Formats: sequence, C-alpha cells, structure tokens
Amino acid sequence: MIAKSPLIMEKLEIINRVSVTDSSVLIQGESGAGKTFFAKQIHLRSKRKNRPFIRLNCSGLQEDHFKEAEGGTIFLDEIGDLSPAWQEKLLNVIQEKNLKKSGSCTAGTQDVRILAATNRDIEKQIEKGEFSNDLYYRLNVFPLYIPPLRQRPQDISDLAFFFLNKYMKKIRKSFNGFSKDAMKTMLSYSWPENVRELKNCMERACIIGQKKMIMKEDLIINEHGICDFDHNGDRGLKHVINAYKTRYIRSVLIENNWNQTETARVLDIQRTYLSRLIKELDIIQH
Repeated sequence: MIAKSPLIMEKLEIINRVSVTDSSVLIQGESGAGKTFFAKQIHLRSKRKNRPFIRLNCSGLQEDHFKEAEGGTIFLDEIGDLSPAWQEKLLNVIQEKNLKKSGSCTAGTQDVRILAATNRDIEKQIEKGEFSNDLYYRLNVFPLYIPPLRQRPQDISDLAFFFLNKYMKKIRKSFNGFSKDAMKTMLSYSWPENVRELKNCMERACIIGQKKMIMKEDLIINEHGICDFDHNGDRGLKHVINAYKTRYIRSVLIENNWNQTETARVLDIQRTYLSRLIKELDIIQH
C-alpha cells in the first residue's frame, strides 16, 4: 500500500477492522480510484486470504463463478450494471448464505464472502426502480468510499515513483526520477481518471522519455487532454495539434513494436490513414 494522505490512512484503518469479519462491503468511488485494489486488500487481510479471490464484471456474471470462489471472496465490480434478473439471483444467494449460518440452508449454498463496487449513485438507481432496494442493503452492510486522487495529492509523488519503477523494469529503461517541472506538473494536475490515469501516464512517459530523468515534455497530461510540453516558441494551433499527434502516435507505435495494423486498431483509425499521418508528421522509427 503506497499512501501517506490522511484520507487513505483512515481507510486502511477501516479495512483492517472490516477484514476480520465476513460482512459484505460496498466500495464506492470514481472510476480508476482503486476500488479493485482495496477489495483485494480486504481479502488479503481476511481469514480467506489463502482461498480464491474472484473478480467479476457484473455485465458478465454467471452462476459458476460462485463455485470458483468457494471458501474465498467474490468481488462484483460495477454492481450498478447488474441486470434485474441477476439482482434477484444475487439476493437469493445472500439470503441462503445467511440461512447457512443458522444451519438451515440447502446443501448447495456456497461459502463465499461478497464484496461489491460501483462508481454509480445506487440510491438514485433505486429511486428510478433500476436497482433492488433489498439487494442494496444486503450489499451495503459496510460502506467504504475511496476518495479520488485529486483529494489526496500527498500520494501522487510516491505513486508516480512506484509506477515508474514498475515500467522501467517492464520496458528495460532506466531513469533517475523526475525533473522539477515534471513533478510540479503532476502535482498540479487534477487526475480526472484517478490512479489509473497516473499509472498510464507513467507507462507512456517511460516509453517516450529519452533523457536521464522524466521531463515535463514526456508527460501526456493536461486538463483539456492536450499534452503539456514545450512548444519551442511556436504556439500556433496547427503546430500544437501536430506536435501532440506526433508524440502520441509515436508512443502508441512504440507500445505496439511499430506494428501499424495494431496501432491503427488502438487509435481507432484506418491503417491507410495512419500511414499517411506517419509520413505527414515525419514519424521515424529510431
């Protein structure tokens, strides 16, 4: 766990308390805030830690998944996407589990702890009739809210170094940290996609970076989605757009070993258009 902000330290203390129980936990927070990570922490600190941890996206839930998680933990991600039919099934599973504790359930009931997560406002879904009120209160025995990264800037630096080290090993490159301007840029950015966005940013920076340190120009981040790099004095719109296109297309090409077909798929454009852009922007493989 990489954290020093008071908000996250408080959550860790809560996790330590709830982990020793079998209570259902509903983890809420923005996309990319780390809900899956915290669910794993609950599992790893519980008596079920040596049993399976099964993460499922609720849009593809199947009954066999509960058998796979026997004795362990099942993590239902994006519970707000659960269909009405599966809401009813899941409610029955939870009710049977409660009956099992009293010794009066059927033999087929699974011994599974249920954790759930969502970035939706479930209470609004209940008001609209889109989500079962009974299921919500069964899942929300213990509520856990994960604050977004912008509310815990104390964690940005340590997380950035953690992800940079991870990708240096993966990509087999070496950097001596970040320049002052690069770190200042990261600390002043709001990270709307949270920890996931920071993680992706560090992977791109590791791919793009050519100096001993990660520089400001290696960070493809900005409030408006335009990369934050030096413009060499030319601030004309065409120059800025082309500079961004060049840097971003090159980064995706590198990620895909300069395979234009796969790069075009990632960029969601035609391969012929990608080839034309490579020529127009003079993107050369080094």
